[in-house]
Amino acid sequence: MNLARRTMNNPVFALLYERAWRPTSFLLATGRTMQADRRDAVRTLRLDAGDRVLDIACGPGNFTHYLSEHIGPGYAVGIDFSVPMLRQAVADNSGPRAGYVRGDARRLPFPDNSFDAVCCFGALYLIPDPLTAAAEMIRVLAPGGRIAISTSHRPQGWVGEVSSAVGGAGGLHVFDLDTFPKLFAESGLVDIVQEVHGLLQYVSARAADAA
Repeated sequence: MNLARRTMNNPVFALLYERAWRPTSFLLATGRTMQADRRDAVRTLRLDAGDRVLDIACGPGNFTHYLSEHIGPGYAVGIDFSVPMLRQAVADNSGPRAGYVRGDARRLPFPDNSFDAVCCFGALYLIPDPLTAAAEMIRVLAPGGRIAISTSHRPQGWVGEVSSAVGGAGGLHVFDLDTFPKLFAESGLVDIVQEVHGLLQYVSARAADAA
């Protein structure tokens, strides 16, 4: 297990993650607040009453619970591999429309077309095989459903080379800007939108409607 995964499985880090680590690191990386990011997630996913939402690598459930408050009688499922993170999610972010499952993002325990919205915010770079995880996200997305991710990107020039080297040493992936738009397009997704904020890229798309 690499350094990044060991950190995510540390109970002390799980306790501090939502309270201190993520808000601070996110602000430094993007210049944005977590509150703004969560509001944008609801807008990007175009959530509606009754939607079924899957939050990949949910950590302590900060997004999962927030999304569950915007889907009326629907439900949001957070999935993560880290037991300490899931314990923190249950303790801090449980709700009548939010639930949590332990599982591997590379082998999601859900049938095809199970969710109206699938997301992974700030975590794909931690997963050992992130492109497989992204393909799994697309597999469980229902026709007409929305997908959204935020993840690292490789800046141009020497900064990109340094970020790749440092990230690789710690078990973090750094992606080219065309990686996910290309994957989404090749998988038949439409309405692909990409934005870059600081060190993170945001990519969203929609599954084609059923024939």
